[in-house]
Amino acid sequence: MERHSVEAIVRALNGAGVRYLIADGLAVVAHGHLRFTADVDLILDLETGNVSRAITALQALGYRPRAPVPFEDLAKGGLRAEWARDRNMTVFSVYSPAHPATDVDIFVEAPVDFEAAYRAAARMDVSPGAVATFLGRDDLIRLKQQAGRPQDILDVDALEKLRKGGSDAAE
Repeated sequence: MERHSVEAIVRALNGAGVRYLIADGLAVVAHGHLRFTADVDLILDLETGNVSRAITALQALGYRPRAPVPFEDLAKGGLRAEWARDRNMTVFSVYSPAHPATDVDIFVEAPVDFEAAYRAAARMDVSPGAVATFLGRDDLIRLKQQAGRPQDILDVDALEKLRKGGSDAAE
């Protein structure tokens, strides 16, 4: 993953006043377990204005949807609910030719109580002056337990070990 791309995404979202949480692989890394991840998974405050600011910020970095739909459709709550219900869609994927190694997956429905998770979030520097908002460890563990994929199970084991004061499972 291109570190400068993550930094650019964080700076763009922060600069636009977007309320977001970085989840999945990058959050696992932020909490101390070193592993490879190929994208940025975002949980947004799904208030229409916040989603619209996120769209504008990502578009400024050249991001556009992988699906043949307007990026602005992501801001439409009814349409997101339809995607989740009728297409079993979990995330809205976007990519940027300017950041080819860093796709962004945006959850179409919040997989956690956003307000509670935002209050419990971990805020960490991704570079000097670029503070990212990561899903807190407990919320991240719960999210990964719900997903239950093989990598999620490995991540939960590593995060639990770190929480108990053990060393990083990747060592």
